[in-house]
Amino acid sequence: MKLMNIFFTLLAAMAIVGAENFHDDHIEDVEMRTSTEAEATKFPEIPDEEEATTSLRGVNRFVYNHNKNIPLPSYNCDNFPRVCRAKNSLGPDCCKKKCVDVKTDRYNCGICRYRCKYTEICCRGKCVNASFDKRHCGGCNQKCKKGDFCVYGMCHYA
Repeated sequence: MKLMNIFFTLLAAMAIVGAENFHDDHIEDVEMRTSTEAEATKFPEIPDEEEATTSLRGVNRFVYNHNKNIPLPSYNCDNFPRVCRAKNSLGPDCCKKKCVDVKTDRYNCGICRYRCKYTEICCRGKCVNASFDKRHCGGCNQKCKKGDFCVYGMCHYA
């Protein structure tokens, strides 16, 4: 019984020490953000192609802005078009604050906000029906041989 009391006392002491260190680090982070706030809003840094990384899960809880009084700079392509040219970007073009490739995107085919029909795909910036188009049979740039027809996305069907 005495051993359990010592264990729980030690556990509580470790939790208190850990909480104090976390609080001190949080205060230092807030002070550093407020001191560099003016510099960050004037000249935000955009990562180079080699240094750019993406996250499939979004922002984790340590990076998330807990202090709502300090605004984080927004890096959308409307403000910074170079964001779309970074490595692993979804495309080089900016449409509705998102990076897209207008040569292949069904919702921005050729130009922003031009949607292809449900049965069509976007190839080289044009909406085509891949089920019946000889030049894009079953997918982009899949040509049928001379004299063959494209039916249901297959050349020389039946």
